[in-house]
Amino acid sequence: MSFIHPVLPPFDPDAWKQLPFPERARAVCLSWAEDGYGTPVAIFGVYALKIAAFVGVWAWACADAPGLGPLSELGRWVLEPLALYKAVVWAMLFEVLGFGCGSGPLTARYMPPVGGFLYFLRPGTTRLPPAPSLPGCGGHQRTAVDVVLYAGIVVALGAELLYAGVGGPGAFATLLLLPLAGLRDRTVFLAARGEHYWVALVIALLSLVAGAGAMVAGWMGLWGALWFFAGVSKLNRHFETVVCVMMSNSPVMRSKPLRRAMYRDFPRDLRPSRLAQLLGHFGTLLEFSVPVVLLTAGGAMPQLVAGLALMWMLHTYITSNVPMGVPLEWNVMMVYGGMALFWGHPDISVLDATPQVIALLLVVSVGVPVLGNLFPERVSFLPAMRYYAGNWAMSVWLFKDGTHDKLAALPKSAPWVEDQLGVLYDKRTIAGLLSKVMAFRLMHLHGRALGMLLPQAIDDDLSSRTWMDGEVVAGLLLGWNFGDGHLHGDALLDVVRARCGYAPGELRVITVESQPIHRGELSWTIHDAATGPIDSGIVTVDELRERQPWDLGR
Repeated sequence: MSFIHPVLPPFDPDAWKQLPFPERARAVCLSWAEDGYGTPVAIFGVYALKIAAFVGVWAWACADAPGLGPLSELGRWVLEPLALYKAVVWAMLFEVLGFGCGSGPLTARYMPPVGGFLYFLRPGTTRLPPAPSLPGCGGHQRTAVDVVLYAGIVVALGAELLYAGVGGPGAFATLLLLPLAGLRDRTVFLAARGEHYWVALVIALLSLVAGAGAMVAGWMGLWGALWFFAGVSKLNRHFETVVCVMMSNSPVMRSKPLRRAMYRDFPRDLRPSRLAQLLGHFGTLLEFSVPVVLLTAGGAMPQLVAGLALMWMLHTYITSNVPMGVPLEWNVMMVYGGMALFWGHPDISVLDATPQVIALLLVVSVGVPVLGNLFPERVSFLPAMRYYAGNWAMSVWLFKDGTHDKLAALPKSAPWVEDQLGVLYDKRTIAGLLSKVMAFRLMHLHGRALGMLLPQAIDDDLSSRTWMDGEVVAGLLLGWNFGDGHLHGDALLDVVRARCGYAPGELRVITVESQPIHRGELSWTIHDAATGPIDSGIVTVDELRERQPWDLGR
C-alpha cells in the first residue's frame, strides 16, 4: 500500500463481477480478513488532522471565556464545567454540519467528503419525517421551512459557542429548533447526535438555577448511561463478528497472522475464533465496568483512578482501530467528558442532579434505550445507545446494471459513488474498493442472511446487478449515514418508488431488522422498488452463526 493508494484485493475486479455469488463473496471476504478496506495511509492522517482541528476550534472558543483561557493555561481550566459545556456545543455543531460521524472515505464519502450542510441547506433534497401524519410534517422534499430550521440551528449553536457562559439565547433556540427540524427530517436530529449532545444541552438549561454542580451531576448520569447501554447492546452474538471485521481493518494491528487469528480456521472458516470471542467479551465487560466503577466511586481515589484507566483503555482501543463510520470526535468527547466530570469533580454524585434532570435521564437515557433494545424496529440505534454492537438494521440494494442512474430524479449534492472515486482512481481501483463494501456487510453476523435471501430476491444472475449497501445509498440520497438501517429502509424506498420510476424487477432491496435483545431472531423483508414488499420472514441467530459469509441459499 502506498501513501495515497489503497491495497487492492488479489483478483481482477472485472472477472470477479462475473463470478457466482459464493465465489465472489468468498474472494472478497478473504481479502478483507487480511487487508481490511485497504485504506491508504494518507486517509488515516486526514482523520487525525480532523481531530486536531476539532480540538483546536474548541480551544479557540474557550480562550476568551470567563475563567478559562488560552492553551498555554490549559491545565488551569480544562476540567471546568464551562469548558466541557463549550465542547458539547461545538461537538453538536460539528456533527450537524456533517464533519463528524459519517464523513470521509471510511463511510464511502469521497468527493465531496462531507454531506450534512450541503444537503440540509438545499431545498428539494430528500427528508424522512419520523411521523409524516403529524400536521406540518408530511412530504419528502426539503422546503424553505426545513432550510430555515436547519440554518437556525447552525446559527444558534455558533452564537452559543461564542457566548460568555452557560445557557445563552443560542442554547434555548437550539433546544426548540432541533426537535422541530427532527420532526420534519429525522436525519437532522440523528446527525446532530441528539441522543447525547441535545440531551446534555437540556440538562445544562435545567440546571441553571441549581448551579454548575447540578449540571455536572446530570452529565455524569448521561455519560454513565451511554457507556452502560453500549455494553447492554453487546449482550448478543453479533459483537464477536464486529471484532473480526474491525481488527482486520485496524491501522495499528497490521500483522496478517494476527488478523487471520481472529477467524476460526482461515481461509476455510471465517466464523469468529476463540480469540475474537474473548476480545468481544472483554470489550463488553469494559463498557459495563466504566460506568459502574465511576458512578459508585464516591470520591474514593483508588476506585476513581481504576475507572478512568478502564475508560481510557476502552476508547483508546476504539479510536486506534478507526472503525468504519469514524465516530472519532465522539470518542474524544467521551474521554474528555469522563475526565472533566469524574476526575475534575470527585465530590459530586449523580444524585446531586435536580429532580427534573433525573426524570429526564430516566425517560430519555434509560427508558428509550430499554425500548430500543426490546423493540429495535421502533427506535433508531443511536437513541437506543446500541453503539458499534453489530446488531444494526441494514439493507442491500440490487440494481439492474445501469438503473442506478434513475436515482438522479432525487436532488442531491454528491454523485454516484463510482463517479466520486473517478476523480481519484482508475476503474480497476474503484471496482476493488467497492468490492470491499460487500465484504464489510457479509462478514457481520446479520450480513450472513444475505446469501440465504439472495435467491429469493432476484431471478437473474448477480453478475447483471450492481450491489450497493444501503448505507452508501442513504449517504447519497439523504446527506448523512451512520449505521442506522431505518434511514435506507421502507421510508426511503417509498420516496424512490414515488419519484424514480423503477420498473418491476429493476431494483430489489433486502432489509434485515436488528435482533431484539430478548429474542434470538431477525426479521427480513424483500422489496421491489416498483411494487413494494414481495416476501418477508424470520431468520434465527443460531442459523446465522453456522453460516459462512459466502453460503448461498438455506
